[in-house]
Formats: sequence, structure tokens, C-alpha cells
Amino acid sequence: MSAVPQPAPAVTVRAPAKVNLHLGVGPLRADGFHPLDTVYQAVSLYDDVTVTDARAWSVGVTPVGGVDVNDVPLDDTNIAVRAGRALVAHHGTDRCARIEVAKGIPVAGGMAGGSADAAATLVALDRLWDLGTSDDDLLALAAGLGSDVPFALLGGTAHGTGRGEVVEPVDDDGTWWWVVVPDDGGLSTPAVYAAFDDLGGGGGSIGAGAVRAALGTHDAGELGAALRNDLEEAALHLRPGLVATRDALRGAGAVTLLSGSGPTYLGLARDHEAAHRVRQALLDQGLTAVVATGPVAGAHVVTHG
Repeated sequence: MSAVPQPAPAVTVRAPAKVNLHLGVGPLRADGFHPLDTVYQAVSLYDDVTVTDARAWSVGVTPVGGVDVNDVPLDDTNIAVRAGRALVAHHGTDRCARIEVAKGIPVAGGMAGGSADAAATLVALDRLWDLGTSDDDLLALAAGLGSDVPFALLGGTAHGTGRGEVVEPVDDDGTWWWVVVPDDGGLSTPAVYAAFDDLGGGGGSIGAGAVRAALGTHDAGELGAALRNDLEEAALHLRPGLVATRDALRGAGAVTLLSGSGPTYLGLARDHEAAHRVRQALLDQGLTAVVATGPVAGAHVVTHG
């Protein structure tokens, strides 16, 4: 009797979306980046990344919960593939993998879904191949891939500086409830930053102290009063229709915040029950809305074997 073929070993890692509770943006630097002073929070929208050994690099993407994945690249430009290549180069090995992404984070929505995929791929391949990459080396590889990737590894709540890639954990033992309202189309991060520059941004953003202090109160009203995003004006300039989304959230009783460079809008609610009331009010107006909570863990293994 012939042996029954065994499935190839696989590792699945889950990584969360992020929101910027504070996003202070400085003037354009000579290296083409803007200095950031930001407070990240990981929230309970996730991408799951599954990796298996392969003879060549490849990536596939499956939508979860109606996420539009049509604009996700399926070639070597995908950040998850770039993460895998960076990891094997770091170790001087010659291996390849198939990367499957189950995507529940809006694409080009300002919630760092691509960064989540990159972080999850680093962790998954490190575990699949038993590479034993140190935390410091993983963070360094992550920083080379994108400004938000180190935070996707870390999760929780963190203070980000530099171009956002230098992250330090922030004490946050509260539970915060968000209503997430994605837009029908993505919004280019470089385009938003260009509009920010054209509008004369970066003249003197305040620091993140107010948000960090508000987190310690465990009070949604205090945190809501401290939320700030210097890119909001630029995003609304490029996508004026987002004003209606913002106003719908406010009308339903939430404090509003643009997520990163947009176009996803967030509503901070007082508690779980209030978040679901806000969501229902938006659904009644024909908008798409989901409830998420934070902070949650960064990239972590969910299956192995």
C-alpha cells in the first residue's frame, strides 16, 4: 500500500490593522520623507498570512468580509513577497515560499494592511524555516520595508517617531471601541502627502502628549478630545465626498478620526453598546461599517504544522 501524501508544512500568522490616534506630520525632509510624531493603536481587523515552501515566490489574496482586493499586486512588488526576500537575504539562504493572504483589512484605506502582511510574512517564514531571527533583526528588516511595518510586529499601542518606523510601546490598559467606515476606493498615501505639502502643511504640528495622557484616563471623551490627524485636510481636499462620511459618524454620536492617510474614517464610541448603535445608524444610511476594538496584539502565530 502506498503512503498517503502528507500536506506541506504551513504556518499562519495573524496581523492587525492600525489606527493613528495622533498623527503629527512635519515638513518634507531632504530624503523625501516627512518626520512623524504618532501614536499607533492596533485594532481588531486582521489579515491572516499562510506560508508554505515553494520552488518560486508567489502570492495569492482572498477577500474576507467584502474587502475589495482588486488593487493588490500579485507579483514581486507585493510587500509580502518583498518581506520574504528580505528575510532570506538577511540569512544568506536560498529559499522561496507561497504566500496566501486572507485580507480583512481595507486595501489602501490608511489602516496599514500591506504593512500587516509584511510583518506577518516575516514572522511566518521565520517560524516555518526555524531561522531564529532576533526581535531586533526582525524590527530592522521591517523598518526597511515600510514605516508602519515595525508597529505591525509590535501591536498594542506605541509611540512612533522618525518616519514612523521607530516605535516604543505605550502603556494602554484601556479598551477602546471604534466604528470603521471604509470608502469604496483607496487613496494613495504619496498623493495625500503631496497634497499636504501643496496646502502648506508641516508648519508646526503639536506633539503626541495629549493623546498619551488621555489614554491613561480610560475615558473615551478625554481621548476623543485629543485625537489629531494632520493629513485629514489633505485627504478631504483630494476626496471631498469623505465629508459626508465624517458628518454621518458625528451625527450618529461618534468622535471622528481619519485613519492614517485615509480614506477610511473612524468613529470613537463611548463603549461597546454605543459603537453598535453608531454602526447601525450608518447601516441605515446605506454605509458600510464594522466595529473594532483596541489595542490588540501584533503579528502572532495562529497555526503551525
